[in-house]
Parts: sequence; C-alpha cells; structure tokens
Amino acid sequence: MNQYANVRMRRNRRDNFNRKLVREVTLSCDDLIQPIFVCEGQNYREAIPTMPGVERLSLDLILKQAENLVALGIPAIALFPVIRAEAKTPDAEESFNPEGLIPRVVRALRAHLPELGVITDVALDCYTSHGQDGLLDGSGYVVNDATVAVLVRQALSHAEAGAQIVAPSDMMDGRIGAIREAFEEQCYVNTRILAYSAKYASAFYGPFRDALESAPKEGDKKTYQMDPSNAREAIREIHSDEEEGADWLLIKPGLPYLDVIRLTREHSELPIAAYHVSGEYAMLKAAEEKGWLDYESCLMESLVSLRRAGADMIFTYGAIDAASILKR
Repeated sequence: MNQYANVRMRRNRRDNFNRKLVREVTLSCDDLIQPIFVCEGQNYREAIPTMPGVERLSLDLILKQAENLVALGIPAIALFPVIRAEAKTPDAEESFNPEGLIPRVVRALRAHLPELGVITDVALDCYTSHGQDGLLDGSGYVVNDATVAVLVRQALSHAEAGAQIVAPSDMMDGRIGAIREAFEEQCYVNTRILAYSAKYASAFYGPFRDALESAPKEGDKKTYQMDPSNAREAIREIHSDEEEGADWLLIKPGLPYLDVIRLTREHSELPIAAYHVSGEYAMLKAAEEKGWLDYESCLMESLVSLRRAGADMIFTYGAIDAASILKR
C-alpha cells in the first residue's frame, strides 16, 4: 500500500492565489442592500441602543448616507419608517398617504441619486396603533382580505413616488397577486415586487422592533408569520408568490434558516434575497463589545454563508461595514 496520500486536499489551500482561484462563492458590494430607518425632522439622528452603529435618520441625513452608499458601490437601500404615535391608527390610514414619510423620502432619493435602487417595505405594523401587520376583527385576529386591500393602496403610493421595488413583508395570503394586478392596471408594470415569501415568527427581530417602535401591543404574529419548525411549508409559499407575479423572493431571518434558503434555491429560478436581521447583527456587535469575537471577520463569514446557501443578495445592517472591508 502506498504510504503517501494520493489525494492531498491541502495542495489547493497552499497559496493565496490558489485559494482565490478555486473559491466557490464570492461576496461583493453588488450583493448588499442597506436597510435604513427613516424618521421625521431636520438634521436629526438618533442612536438605537440595541443596534450599535445603526441610527434613525431624517431625510436630509439619509440623502448624505445614500451618497456614501453609492460611493461604496452598494446598489440599493431598503426604507423602514419610524411613524409618530399620533399618526398610528387601527386602520393604518397613514400607510397609503401619498405625502407620507416614505413617499417623500422616495421622491427625494430618486431625484438626488437616480442610480440608487430604492426598496420600500409594504406592511402595516409601523402604522397600526396595535402594532400588528394588518387590520383586526372584534376578537383581535388579523383579517386577511381587508388587510390586503390596504396593502395594495400602500404599494401604489410607493410606486407612484418612484420606488423601483416594493417589498410586502406582511405574510398575508394573496397580497402579491393583488399588488401585481393593481400595478398592471395603473401602468406600474416595471415596478418590481420582492416577496417576503418565508418570513418566520422569529425572536431575532427584537432590535428591529425597538428601532421602529412597532412591537405588537398584545399577542404575537404567529397567526401569519411562519412557524420556525417548518421548512416544506416555505416551498408552498414561494411557489404561490411566483405564480402571483413576484420578481424576487426573500427568506427572513438569514443564518438560522440557511436550509430554507437552500431549499428555495433548489425549487425556484427567481432571484433570492436573504435578510441578515437585526438580532443577528446585534449579536455580533455585542460580542465585539465584550471582546469575544472579531466583528469584521464574523460579519464577512456570516454573509458568505448566506451566499453559499443560495442567496443572490443580502439585506444587512452591516452592509456599509462589509463594503468598506471589501474596498480595502
């Protein structure tokens, strides 16, 4: 028997040039989407304690932030509104106000940086006084079809303002088809729909809800967001969204659901987005502050793992950090 190893896997790991040439998955600035929290005011910024390094920003500061994103090569941002308490109502009427916070920010961004992709969140939890993603019946249950009718009006207000992509994150049944039909009827045929196809009822959203002050006043979101135990159900969701006219699919959260991203990649030819959510980001920042982990290395490894699982693009609060690392 030959005393030497005929197959030496380490040969292809010997040199940096070789490791680059055989690398199976790469991460670039082109893969990143920066979520931004939008608030009212002028020259106003407010730190979010549970998300170190992330702030709520007024429109004028968002325009400056967007210039930095373009300079770094990040192709798109996702907007999430911080709505004042007095504007929140049970029926979420502010969500489709054509002069509301998001339409105003969209118009300003499109005029200032037309090359930047603008993605808007379509959901009602930021606008409802009760914090749920839809309208409630007398028992407190989120009703589906009446909610979808409001979501359609919200999506149309964003398209009219100039958003290139709307992202329904509510998990109501049939909302992709209803929005697509409305877009076709109103001649927004090129406005894309990014469907939150598999959004799980996850505990990793806590810092995000702190940022938007949108946590439910009572109950939870388990009657419409997916059960974390289920993966096969996600395939039904993605096929439904495809048939209804989605242009992109999204899996949220990211790292705890790498298997779902892989399943989605195996069952769909549509572009797939992964959302590296607030809790995932906050854990890395907290570990960095404790001196337990190297934040930059762990961030990049996390994002590469999402790409390796099958994601084409990644929503992450570390997009600016990642792009800066890649630019070095």
